[in-house]
Amino acid sequence: MPEQVHNFQGQSFHKLKRACLRRGGLFKDPLFPATAQSLFYKREPPPGLTWKRPREICKDPRLFVDGISTRDLHQGSLGNCWMVAAISCLASQPSLWKKVIPEHVEQEWNPKHPDLYAGIFHFRFWRLGRWMDVVVDDRLPVNGDGVLLFCRSATPREFWSALLEKAYAKLNGCYEALEGGNTTEALIDFTGGVSEPLSLDREALSLHSDQRRVFFQTLTKAHERKALITCSIRPAEGETVESVMDCGLVRGHAYGITAVRKVRLAEKLLQAGGMARLFMVRMRNPWGTTDWTGAWSQGSQQWQQMSRAEREKMGLNVRDVGEFWMDFKDFCRYFTDVVVCRLVERNLLWPSSHWKEVRHYGEWAPAPTSLGSPPPTTVLHNNHTLSLGRNNVKPGGTKQRGNRKEARLGESQQRGGRRREQDKSVKKATKEDEGGEVGGWEAQMDKRSRCGGCINHRDTFLHNPQFVFDVRDKEEEVLICLQQEDRRIRRKDGEGENLPIGFEVLKVEVNRCSRVQCVVEQAASSVYMDSRSVTLRGTLSPGRYVVLPTTFLPGATGNFLLRLFSHSHVRLRCVTVELREDLPCPSVLQCYLPQPTVVTTVHLRRASGLSPPKQTAPDVYAVVRCENDTIRTRVFKADANPEFNLRTIFYRRYPNAHISIELWSRGRLWDSVLGRARLQTSESERSRSYAIDLRGGQSSSDYPRSIYVETSSSVCLTDL
Repeated sequence: MPEQVHNFQGQSFHKLKRACLRRGGLFKDPLFPATAQSLFYKREPPPGLTWKRPREICKDPRLFVDGISTRDLHQGSLGNCWMVAAISCLASQPSLWKKVIPEHVEQEWNPKHPDLYAGIFHFRFWRLGRWMDVVVDDRLPVNGDGVLLFCRSATPREFWSALLEKAYAKLNGCYEALEGGNTTEALIDFTGGVSEPLSLDREALSLHSDQRRVFFQTLTKAHERKALITCSIRPAEGETVESVMDCGLVRGHAYGITAVRKVRLAEKLLQAGGMARLFMVRMRNPWGTTDWTGAWSQGSQQWQQMSRAEREKMGLNVRDVGEFWMDFKDFCRYFTDVVVCRLVERNLLWPSSHWKEVRHYGEWAPAPTSLGSPPPTTVLHNNHTLSLGRNNVKPGGTKQRGNRKEARLGESQQRGGRRREQDKSVKKATKEDEGGEVGGWEAQMDKRSRCGGCINHRDTFLHNPQFVFDVRDKEEEVLICLQQEDRRIRRKDGEGENLPIGFEVLKVEVNRCSRVQCVVEQAASSVYMDSRSVTLRGTLSPGRYVVLPTTFLPGATGNFLLRLFSHSHVRLRCVTVELREDLPCPSVLQCYLPQPTVVTTVHLRRASGLSPPKQTAPDVYAVVRCENDTIRTRVFKADANPEFNLRTIFYRRYPNAHISIELWSRGRLWDSVLGRARLQTSESERSRSYAIDLRGGQSSSDYPRSIYVETSSSVCLTDL
């Protein structure tokens, strides 16, 4: 099912084109005029710069000449190689570029009917979950020699790349706003996919062939699934962006990976002790030059020993200008960062190997204010400090010191300029819990606010938006992506810097349907970066989870999109639900009952001794009952000592009534009770542990059966 397309700045391509054809004139875009304000916001235009339409540049202009390919892209004087590298990946897949360049046949020049040309084009980009249709006229900036100033094709009469760049510049405010960026951003904008940054441990990959092989398989699988892949070399301290290395590669420059191959070498190519199989990657430089001078570079000894027919047979061909092959071991030796943009399709017929998506929009916002009254301050009368459980997911790259988060600032910028780019040093910021302006602001934060900052800010962290989802039956791999609204368009006004963002994933009670009031167990934690998107992949055990998207510091406001990805067999909820209420909403029938007076959590950890030694253990499950609520675990197959790890929460109207726990054995015809236990909790207690022998049912035998439980209770219903 195609997604809805929105007109950027309210401009409709078809309406504007019809109006131009009726009027008999070429389109002039009033919202992106052919003036200096559309070019730069800091520097002055170069001398001799003019705006020209394609017919004023060449006699027979075309949108495409012999189709579309990566050779059509040559970066101009703008420092936007991050964008050009992403477009070169796009150009290799027709199903993708046809989304960005809609109705490409109708938009093409028609020499037989020049009267149908109106000087107007449109392109589509994906922004914060929506495809935006951007309209531009065909006036392009050229230098004093009449050559296009920015992105251009190797074929002088082909203009799709220059016009697409202009539309992207309009979306971002002006051409200069495209200087310095991240390939991750562009790949998302051009595909609507999810970009996953991979940081390479060059030392480990160079020394350990098994790790290198696993990483090669990861890239191979991604490439087979039509993912777009780019890579770069992060400058070390003291090195400058776009400085050329001895091997010819360029630091801080975005390259595209256009092929991944495992080939078997012929005997004549094998050296003493050499490998019969070779792992290779094909790269592309968006500048259109082949800089690599190492093994398998252009004109190297390896190619000279191989005929063209052998190269074709092995699949080691070079399609376009700027492409070159590298041995994967050399690739791991030099490159530090890889970005894999995985494509997402909302069609039910999409292959199960691809990711499926659920999404939810949200906002970091201050508390609503009512006229005539000051906002209330925080009212969480909670004796807990914010307690942290063990992580059951170890996400790579998370910057932490103990439980403190660090924001990685400046790393989102891939400085791609050829002329005026300067190295942007990486800054790291941490926030102290006491004192300073932020601390004073925290103390006054309204509990109703939804901008509480990261987990360092213990008093306000849980004020952030909260979203709940379930993983059922078995461990599953999920990919979580948090995207903030794009701010690049504000650069013209002296703003435009991204907020440092990230998120925490908490494991909560399986029946929780209200906001989390204290942290019991962290399941996963992302890195915090001033990037448009932050992604984390991890494997989660069955249970209920709450995601808290946050800014690094409290008080920062903005819109965001939370995206959860899984393969088709993962049974996430059909939607990711935002938790808005501090307490569960009562049903119609419950409105006539007494109000809850005590909240109790029950953590059923495990059971033991469910079968004698040398006997087959039963298939068991547990049931927890409290008043009218019944919670059941999944079935544990042939397990005499099942680890239930079940957390539940109950809002109790009759605190003197007991809580019962039952263990059942699954049978072919009917289930039988293995034993029961009763819990009697006080109205206010902190984390009490029990080891209880089961009674009744089959527990009347001489062989002891036990369960291990923890409970907590509070008369303050927003304590737990």
